[in-house]
Amino acid sequence: MKARDIVRARGHPLVRGTHPTTFEVTKDETLTAAGDCIIGVAADKGAADLDPGLKELLRDDRAVLTTRLTAGGETVEVRSQGSAAFTLDHPADLVWRRSDFVSDRTVGIRSDRVAATLPREFIEALRRGEELVVELEAEVPENDAPAERSLRNPKGFE
Repeated sequence: MKARDIVRARGHPLVRGTHPTTFEVTKDETLTAAGDCIIGVAADKGAADLDPGLKELLRDDRAVLTTRLTAGGETVEVRSQGSAAFTLDHPADLVWRRSDFVSDRTVGIRSDRVAATLPREFIEALRRGEELVVELEAEVPENDAPAERSLRNPKGFE
């Protein structure tokens, strides 16, 4: 099963992209220098606003989340995992984490990229205020029939 959604945001002159364990996109319009994980502001969705089908898949421990971040002609792909512990109900924020930590803002854990590892050309595009397009696609592998049954009857019919 697969599900997707798109979030639109924009960069900001204070995007630093230096946080070592997360990155974040927020509906907030402003950013301070302390927000070193925030890469996009003025998002049109927070975690609570994501497509219900996507949220359902992300709440599966087997889910793989592929996120494509595009700004100023630069595209970065991030791979993360879902979790049965996700609530996905924060009204303003979306956070991807390197760790297994989960909060109402978390949309991906065990991410293979964080703010500090995003390409600097991409961060510079965001600092110029370029539009940020965040494409989220979750996939959960289909459950296979037990091996004995599938060998006897590959279509699963009795």
